[in-house]
Amino acid sequence: MSELKIRDAQVEDAQRLLEIYSHYVLNTAVSFEYEVPTLEEFSERIRSIKKKYPYLVCEKDGKIIGYVYASAYSTRTAYDWTVSTSIYIDKDFRRNGAGSLLYKELEARLKKMGIINLLAGVAFCDPQDEYLTHDSPNFHLSQAYTQVAHMPQVGKKFGRWYDLKWFLKKI
Repeated sequence: MSELKIRDAQVEDAQRLLEIYSHYVLNTAVSFEYEVPTLEEFSERIRSIKKKYPYLVCEKDGKIIGYVYASAYSTRTAYDWTVSTSIYIDKDFRRNGAGSLLYKELEARLKKMGIINLLAGVAFCDPQDEYLTHDSPNFHLSQAYTQVAHMPQVGKKFGRWYDLKWFLKKI
């Protein structure tokens, strides 16, 4: 069985990370983006986030199969102890433990930085449809996040309205 390895993301990883992310943009309501960012845009996102927060990848047999990062929840100083988290796993490598390992390492690094609150905004619909399942909310609950908000019909994609749930974890 291959071992999963967590490491810091590099800007040079952008092409592979964009491949993973593009599936979610084009085929799901997990991301509310309509168009896949350019490689340059995505590379700049990585550079910008890494200036202050961890951006990590998970590799299996030398191939990146997922990534996670934290970003500022708000630019207001009072929110300096709160971040938003984002995680994406290659569609062909889901349910192999990569997400849990990525979150575990992200949380350890954020805790050392003095971060206390992790927020995750998760698209939601009930019933599930061909663009969105309950996998992400269920994953966050399995990682000891608590649902703290449910905003109905705040994102529209594929001609349908989707809800947004916010999950919180104190570390």
